[in-house]
Amino acid sequence: PVVLVSRQEAYAVGAHVVVAPITTRVRHIATHVDVGEREGVPRTSAVNCGLLLTLTPGELIEPLGALGTAKLEELDEALKFALGLE
Repeated sequence: PVVLVSRQEAYAVGAHVVVAPITTRVRHIATHVDVGEREGVPRTSAVNCGLLLTLTPGELIEPLGALGTAKLEELDEALKFALGLE
């Protein structure tokens, strides 16, 4: 599973979207965001913002869940840290 991190507008016009993979190896580091059942992920996991990937929209199958406002803010901070944007 992955979390979509591209701008919303990119999904309609882009040939690729940027995603961050979800891993069950939870390490509590600045580039990880913890997720679990509340976000639709069946096991305690982490979004790895230190390993961004590109996929074609056709490689995306179906949504598992969604991130709430607080998790989106954590994701923003983890992405900023991973990309050196702070």
